[in-house]
Amino acid sequence: MRIVLHVGLDAWAVERLRRIMSARRDGLAKQGVLFPRTPGANNHTRLFMAVSDPERPDLLRASRGFADPAAQEGLRHELAAGLAREAEAARPEVMVLSAWQLGQRLSERSELGRLRALLAPLSERIEVVAHVEDPARMLARHYAAQVFDGRAVPLTQELALGEDWWEAARATAPAPDPARAIFPEVQGPPHWLDLARFTQEWGAVFGAGAVRLRAVDDATLAVPTATRELAATLGLPALPGKAEPEARPAAPAAAWLARARAMNALFLRYIERKEAILPRQLWRRMLGELEIAGPATDPGSLTSISRRFAPDLARLAEEHGLDPAALAPPPEAPPWKEADPQEGFRATQYLLAFRPRIDRTTEEARQAAAPAAPPQATHLPPLARANLARLQNSPFAPHNRLGHVDESALAAPFAPAPPRRLPEGSSGRVIIACMKNEAPYIVEWVAYHRAIGIDSFLIYTNDCDDGTDAILARLEELGVLEHRRNDDWSGKSPQQHALNRALSEPVVRDAEWILHIDVDEFVNVRCGNGTLDDFLARVPEATNVAMTWRLFGHGGVERVEDRFVIEQFTRCAPRFCPKPHTVWGFKTMFRNIGAYSKMSCHRPNKLAPGYEDRVRWVNGSGADITAEVARNGWRSSQKSVGYDLLQLNHYALRSAESFLIKRQRGRALHVDRAIGLNYWIRMDWDDATDVTIQRNLPRLRAEYDRLMADERLRRLHAAGLAWHRAKAEELRATPEFADLFAQALRTRLTGAERVAWSLALDMES
Repeated sequence: MRIVLHVGLDAWAVERLRRIMSARRDGLAKQGVLFPRTPGANNHTRLFMAVSDPERPDLLRASRGFADPAAQEGLRHELAAGLAREAEAARPEVMVLSAWQLGQRLSERSELGRLRALLAPLSERIEVVAHVEDPARMLARHYAAQVFDGRAVPLTQELALGEDWWEAARATAPAPDPARAIFPEVQGPPHWLDLARFTQEWGAVFGAGAVRLRAVDDATLAVPTATRELAATLGLPALPGKAEPEARPAAPAAAWLARARAMNALFLRYIERKEAILPRQLWRRMLGELEIAGPATDPGSLTSISRRFAPDLARLAEEHGLDPAALAPPPEAPPWKEADPQEGFRATQYLLAFRPRIDRTTEEARQAAAPAAPPQATHLPPLARANLARLQNSPFAPHNRLGHVDESALAAPFAPAPPRRLPEGSSGRVIIACMKNEAPYIVEWVAYHRAIGIDSFLIYTNDCDDGTDAILARLEELGVLEHRRNDDWSGKSPQQHALNRALSEPVVRDAEWILHIDVDEFVNVRCGNGTLDDFLARVPEATNVAMTWRLFGHGGVERVEDRFVIEQFTRCAPRFCPKPHTVWGFKTMFRNIGAYSKMSCHRPNKLAPGYEDRVRWVNGSGADITAEVARNGWRSSQKSVGYDLLQLNHYALRSAESFLIKRQRGRALHVDRAIGLNYWIRMDWDDATDVTIQRNLPRLRAEYDRLMADERLRRLHAAGLAWHRAKAEELRATPEFADLFAQALRTRLTGAERVAWSLALDMES
């Protein structure tokens, strides 16, 4: 096996190729290429955190809970074991590990030695690949990234460096001091701009000829044929297919950078003087509020850096077969000078405005940290206990301090909403869903969504035993929905097969808005009168809505009951819960404007050319998140999560008996994955109370009763309910399922314990 380490140095180039690999992971595997998940599902920053200097915690390790050398060592052992398992299972010809932090932030040979020692048991054939370009261009981009991470020192620092760039840069960087928010990789010069020394240092550890440099070419990387560059990076003859186009993000205005840098300097002084705590998410958000338009930093103003390295670049271009033009400096411009921040900007005035938020966050962090005792949690597996220790007081610890909605007090019921009158030829707002053995829950789910403003339903079913097909057929006869049998599905999942078929259905082609959700998911509108009209009126320019999940646990309900799901289950995940990754998953409601050519489980995909500037994604708080999710992604981040106006209530378990039946029948999307105790651990949240959806109960009951006035539908519903109750009794009499039922009910976890255990498990998602 050959290992390819993609270590930078251009961060966007690495991220671009990483996203292509992540999207094509299965296809790469068929070609003998393993893009492993152990170092990170999508990026391999855990690999960097595992090998960096134990005594010099960087920003990433500090924020992820690995600043302590013992925690870092545990991570290193975990990675070694996980990579070995993946390699043994896949037996690939090539393993690809990708993180730009490796190239930009590792500077000690001891760090490189730890990296090699971690990988050597897997293979001695290790290639190091770095994408590079003219140093002036790289410095301009890197400086901008540093500023938004908190850099307070202007570029005069680099322009004044001594003759030996590598050593001078390392000597100039400050020592790490996490309590004061000081990190050398943020405040210091980039040592790695000295490409000759970079290749020398990495070559000394990984062997002569192990380092390959490739020139960054935005025009090549941005287009669908970027797969060719990926193949060349991996040393493969070719890769089939094309990638989604993706342009490099526009550089920020130089005036914005000047404002942000000055603000950073003031933040650092305030943190030191007041012992304040300023989380990175809030820090970046406040820097974002300083945004001002204008020209970006001209790399030509930094050509003195280009001239400094010109002889080395000429030699490296020849040694690595690079076109010298690809490393040519930009046209020379007047020497760099920090831009005018414009409009009389004064950082002190902004600090006065920001102080209440900083002080409030500091107080909350201190209160959260004060009572925390070292976690015992002897009921957790060892790795989960280690995760719990790291999670305590980390930025990823779950809590309910997010948003502005009072979720625990039931407000006045919503008023009935009049039926919508659709234009001729329009099917309005359409839900597409896939079902298998969901009989007791169908009528409630349909009635609920009709009550909040859904006009049409297209439901696919496969392999049903409980009367689901018959219920849907009757609802179709009543003119409520359209039902399609999907028993002849092929491919990876019945769900994706159905979604592919749905695109050609008239009800979908004529839709105004389209949602793909499951019968255990309820769109919970939390503004106005609780209808989709109310929500959409608040986001008139939106074309796509990321509806973030709120996961509801079984809440002590053991039996299958003939009661509304939204009435039975009110205990749920806390609002702030960035890990594990499934908690903030989202489904998408999207306007039918032809912007995407494929529909997948969580979102539309394959953005069509010409629509890049026409789509506008918003979250459940109405905030614009287009930049983050326009092309890919199915989960909200700390920057993009929002619940204030709308959320997607996800009742993945329902009762404990319902969980057994779900475990027995499998899953619509992942038919080859079992649902066992791991799934229960991940989904049985019990940390917060949310009753906001119950404001819909009166109008849900009215629509439900109207539908159930049909005698045949009532009989079919009763038969389906009886089937589920009988199936639950049958399963509970089976030793395997009886044991699972007992284990599930015995497993009682706090939110932090649930996160820690979930992260420790190799669980299906």
